[in-house]
Amino acid sequence: MTNDVPIDRPPIDPHPLSPYVAWAGNRNREPILQVFKELFPAQGRVLELASGSGNHINYFAPHFPGLQFQPSDYDVEVFEAIKQKRDQFGNRNVADPVQIDLRAPGSWLDSETRSYDAIFIVNLFQVAPVAIADGVAQIAARVLTRDGFVAIYGPFKVDGRYTTASNEAFDREIQAAKQPDWGLKDTQDLERAAAPYGIALKRTIDMPANNFILIFGRS
Repeated sequence: MTNDVPIDRPPIDPHPLSPYVAWAGNRNREPILQVFKELFPAQGRVLELASGSGNHINYFAPHFPGLQFQPSDYDVEVFEAIKQKRDQFGNRNVADPVQIDLRAPGSWLDSETRSYDAIFIVNLFQVAPVAIADGVAQIAARVLTRDGFVAIYGPFKVDGRYTTASNEAFDREIQAAKQPDWGLKDTQDLERAAAPYGIALKRTIDMPANNFILIFGRS
């Protein structure tokens, strides 16, 4: 995202079925896919948290025939959209979505249910409370395989600072909506939340449009 708002960008709206989320997802899914092609194992299971409309998981799945993908979201109203996209793409390796609320431990998976080689989250933290990082870390500690990882995509501050002027402008735009918890989070906040559960930041990958993919794993 540049300082000038793209003319084709819809107004910011974090609802998973909004035109803005569809626009952003179509814009970033290919660069994310290229990174995942380097990171994902050839065989195994992958969990997406906050799948929303299922745009990303259904775009990625055909490229990884040896992986089984599990979509999830706290909002069961999006489940039909996820399944419709699965049918549209013909993705036999995408399971039915499950409800996971990152603020509700009773909804979290555990290793007795199934383990995962990777967990990914796309564009969530700028429109969600940083407290959900605690839920992400606890789920990771429960269900990641020994060498598994969590990949979190989005714009972030680093060490309390904006990495670009455009991210600062984007943050001001988000906060102008005056919605609680909206705004860019700092990578240090995620690290602090993850540490008590034996999860640590292993790698930061620079992405187009001043975004990052943060890779967390067992410490």
